Amino acid sequence: MIQDRKEIFSERIAAGIRTYYFDVKISSDGTRYLTIDEVRDSQRSTKHRVMVFQENIEKIMEALHGANRAMIKDAASESDKEYNKES
Repeated sequence: MIQDRKEIFSERIAAGIRTYYFDVKISSDGTRYLTIDEVRDSQRSTKHRVMVFQENIEKIMEALHGANRAMIKDAASESDKEYNKES
């Protein structure tokens, strides 16, 4: 585990039964990293964590943007299908 870390950014997102925490920290050797934690309200003791180090953040962001585009595209096509059923 990384010791002597300094938090430089923190954001909490409440999303239904889940809460997401985004924290950017700096380790004692100057390495910056992002942690993303998911906590379920029904199981406070259950936490899932992803750590992304600075050298990988661009690749992760590209993948997230791609996933977001796919979700938006699928949602739009599903909406079109529903609209066509109603017509």
